[in-house]
Amino acid sequence: MSLPDTARALPDADAEAPRRQRPFALLGSELALVFRRRRTWAMLGALALVPVLIAVAVKLTTDGDDGGPAFLGDITNNGLFVAFTALTVSIPLFLPLTVGVVAGDTVAGEASHGTIRYLLVAPTGRVRFILVKFAGAVAFCLAATLLVVLVGAAIGAVLFPIGPVTLLSGTQVGGASYAGRALLLALSVAMSMLGLVAIGMFASTLTNVPVGAMAATVVLAGASQVLDQLPQLDWLHPYLFSHQWLGFGDLLRDPISFDSFGSNALLQLGYVVVFGALAYSRFASKDILS
Repeated sequence: MSLPDTARALPDADAEAPRRQRPFALLGSELALVFRRRRTWAMLGALALVPVLIAVAVKLTTDGDDGGPAFLGDITNNGLFVAFTALTVSIPLFLPLTVGVVAGDTVAGEASHGTIRYLLVAPTGRVRFILVKFAGAVAFCLAATLLVVLVGAAIGAVLFPIGPVTLLSGTQVGGASYAGRALLLALSVAMSMLGLVAIGMFASTLTNVPVGAMAATVVLAGASQVLDQLPQLDWLHPYLFSHQWLGFGDLLRDPISFDSFGSNALLQLGYVVVFGALAYSRFASKDILS
């Protein structure tokens, strides 16, 4: 008897019991799968290089008195600004690229390896499968943004002086207060990627070739940013999932303004709901035995 036949032959009660006893087993397995891959560690390593390269380049080319862009002066005066600068640099390209790879692989990767049929006959259920895959991609987003912030703060402290941070509103705060704001920055940027994750999952349900879904997701991220720069399409800008990717500056004001954070959360939630529903609709009718 083949493996699929054996799995289907198990009594429903016997199959359901382990799932009730270990409701988060599939989520733990998914997180282990995501963060055990060499590809994931390679992408996280590339993201960690962004703040390092920024800090080293500023250290080698700027002595603090040469003028130049404002953020260079901020970094040389206080190394804690490396984290903020690295996030700003990563958002347009590096983060969407890595998130697109993870999101595009969610469903298509399982389909290409032939493991999706065994997961669903375990039984897992298609709704649960989609939710767990989404959670795994979100976990990667959070890990990526936190890594950029932590590495940026660490390399900035090594290469530059650190001290009270002058916020965008002109108020100075201590290192502990800025650390809390840096954590909020990482959470805000991770949240900004949720719409892209949902789009990538939907693309992943349309094909059994992960590379195609990855490429489509990354291209859409770039297209959204290009459209956001065209003044002729200003009516469209508020509805683009990338429109508020760089709106986290309000978290560096005193008092903190959560207006842009709330607007961005609603925007990303809309994309998650719409493309999550589309992903499930497509996946619900997908022939897992083909």
